[in-house]
Amino acid sequence: MKSLFKILVIAVVLVTVSCNKSTAPNYQFMPDMYESVGYETYSEAPFPDGVAAQLPAEGSVARGFVPFDYENSTEDFNLAKTNVTSPLDSTQVNLVRGKELYDIYCGICHGGKGDGQGNLVKREKILGIPSFDDAGRAITAGSIYHTIYYGKNAMGSYANQLNEEERWQVIAYVLKLKADL
Repeated sequence: MKSLFKILVIAVVLVTVSCNKSTAPNYQFMPDMYESVGYETYSEAPFPDGVAAQLPAEGSVARGFVPFDYENSTEDFNLAKTNVTSPLDSTQVNLVRGKELYDIYCGICHGGKGDGQGNLVKREKILGIPSFDDAGRAITAGSIYHTIYYGKNAMGSYANQLNEEERWQVIAYVLKLKADL
């Protein structure tokens, strides 16, 4: 019991002595790291051109971005419809992944079967979604890619939501749905 009491007293003394701030000064070896200067995002100082948020260099391309050579016009839509084909071969096509992405981004309007009877159409929030097998819509991989990239009519662009490989997976699944219809 006496040894436990001695250990307790020594521990209290050590804690008290170690917390004493007057025994050793606290030096800041690199004060700029502790107290940095906060610059306003679009302030003029310390940047020479007066803009802190810089624009990318002229002609630079974002990492992972592949430009699409067709413009958002009817003429280029028709060109893409006839000329653009899938770069994926049969071993790279993953219909399971394509179905997952289709259900997330497309199925709410186009329906699970591609018949244009998604939940938003059934609830009459969006009207006029055609089926993939409509006679007037000779859809191809190029027309689907152009539509995903730029959007069409009331449908917006999904270029920011789907990268290029994911777009081609969705296109493969849409063409499968069209064949099933």
